[in-house]
Amino acid sequence: MAFFGLFGKEKKETLDKGLEKSKESVLSKISRAIAGKSTVDEDVLDNLEEALITSDVGVETTLRIIERIQERVKRDKYLGTAELNTILVEEVASLLAENNSTQVLDFSEELPCKPYVIMVVGVNGVGKTTTIGKLAHQYKMAGKKVYLGAADTFRAAAVEQLCIWGERVGVPVIKQQQGSDPASVAFDTLSSAKANDADVVLIDTAGRLHNKINLMNELTKIKNVMQKVVPDAPHDVMLVLDGSTGQNAFEQAKQFTKATQVSSLAITKLDGTAKGGVVIGISDQFKIPVRYIGLGEQMTDLQVFNREEFVKSLLKI
Repeated sequence: MAFFGLFGKEKKETLDKGLEKSKESVLSKISRAIAGKSTVDEDVLDNLEEALITSDVGVETTLRIIERIQERVKRDKYLGTAELNTILVEEVASLLAENNSTQVLDFSEELPCKPYVIMVVGVNGVGKTTTIGKLAHQYKMAGKKVYLGAADTFRAAAVEQLCIWGERVGVPVIKQQQGSDPASVAFDTLSSAKANDADVVLIDTAGRLHNKINLMNELTKIKNVMQKVVPDAPHDVMLVLDGSTGQNAFEQAKQFTKATQVSSLAITKLDGTAKGGVVIGISDQFKIPVRYIGLGEQMTDLQVFNREEFVKSLLKI
């Protein structure tokens, strides 16, 4: 219970509320999977497998979870359906822990370097710019000096949208005119941030997947140019995915991980969707830590991902 205090009651309530639809959906499927059964047998496991796959957990990840439960059944000899929920929660949390050994606890944590540079990637419409604005707000509230770089220079409203967030949060946005070289914007942003002793730099990039080679080349160029100012930048390449798109988010993750070296994930729009299971599948499939989850419209509704609390909110009866 000590961790619950650290996680915070308010955060837990936001998490529970944000995952409400997903939880209702997955638990109703699990209830059907065990209906009329007192022990966990092959039928129950087959039904559970179907329940998880249809809850957007993904086929490969579901099979891994079922395998782990089968091992528990073998080990514990007799396993009643009453214990199944507890075991499912434990095994999913354990699976996520194996994939993501590091877990960020808070925005107020000391950053590994200064300025800490996060390059944000993702297709248009997933909530990329909004995520950057919310991250800027949370870092600022934690006492960090934040700079934003408007390097998505192709989409007409992207720079304007980032500037609105900059004003709202009260952090500077470095920009150039539409159609400018994104690498040049990134260079200017890091130069300015370094000169002004910034703690965190968030670089927005164009979200186009129509040509992977172009995307790869553009992101590589942005990285190379940033390294002229901060030698090991970016310290984090964060892929933003829209959780409400379910299996489509898997496909986007696949494309972006081929195009660039993604080191963390932010999964947005989990409130109001029944597809929250996608977080488990994506985390497992790509072995990339989920760092943030979006649970609503408020600036504070972007939460640092806590795997144990997430799994409990999604799966615990």
